[in-house]
Amino acid sequence: MTAPLNIVFAGTPEFAAAHLTHLIAGPHRVVGVLTQPDRRAGRGKKLQPSAVKSVALDANISLWQPDTLRDPASEAQLAAYDADVMVVVAYGLILPAAILAIPRISCLNVHASLLPRWRGAAPVQRAIEAGDRKTGVSIMVMEPGLDTGPVLLRKEVAITDNHTGGTLLAELERVGTQALTVCLTDIASRLLSAQAQDEQQVTYAAKIEKAETAIDWDLGAIEIDRKVRALLPSPGCFTMLNDDRLKVWAAHVLDQAHDAAPGEIVSANHDGLGVACGEGVLVITEAQMPGGKPQSVAALLNGHQDKLKLGAQFTLTGNRAHV
Repeated sequence: MTAPLNIVFAGTPEFAAAHLTHLIAGPHRVVGVLTQPDRRAGRGKKLQPSAVKSVALDANISLWQPDTLRDPASEAQLAAYDADVMVVVAYGLILPAAILAIPRISCLNVHASLLPRWRGAAPVQRAIEAGDRKTGVSIMVMEPGLDTGPVLLRKEVAITDNHTGGTLLAELERVGTQALTVCLTDIASRLLSAQAQDEQQVTYAAKIEKAETAIDWDLGAIEIDRKVRALLPSPGCFTMLNDDRLKVWAAHVLDQAHDAAPGEIVSANHDGLGVACGEGVLVITEAQMPGGKPQSVAALLNGHQDKLKLGAQFTLTGNRAHV
């Protein structure tokens, strides 16, 4: 077993914060934390700290929020931590080669996919959207390239037809913290046995664009269902009914032939709102109207039966002005 390590941690969202919390509770010493600068968020557009910042402050760990790491001052700051290992989890800033070379032993990244599949910004969402039956977590050595480094350990997680981006990420969070512990416990031998990624198997997980959140009813119900689940809970998917924006929170596929136009409501009852797709029917069971909260369709019909009725037509690809 490796002696306790001095670790610098770099990360930003909740997924990263869970890994930082796990490290703090473990045998190693977290000597410094990097996270992105506070961002404006919410209706009031107030500056909000990252989830990682909150954990670091609560644990009284030295915190650093640089705008960039591409300068000599950043190199000096990181070197001052005298770290054995740097652990990076969904940090969001580019780490140049000069930064990666500073930790005494290595710089490790926790990535939420089975690399080389789904390199990039949105691996969890893209795995669900593509209909993958499994994904996982990879612990890899960081390189200047995008998720290109040799892999120390992969841990698989099955993807079900009920997974959303949020629920799958929660499972990967649990698996990731365990995998990171395994690698840090025996880091020398793990580094020696690290495997290069197969460049022939690479796929890329592009970041989620706002335009993707508008439902395209010309697609098949299976594709739409995957997209809806992938983007939950945030940013989610929506569709437009005249001037009303309906966010879809839960749905399922009905393998049913129809002759309705894509986007047309073909059933509206307490079991859900059936919407014709390019192929099959998507049954929406939970949704959110403007200014309201997520509700079952049964509850929504009580107040919006005049709008959510048979024959009503959702805009095919959403109203881009509302994206």
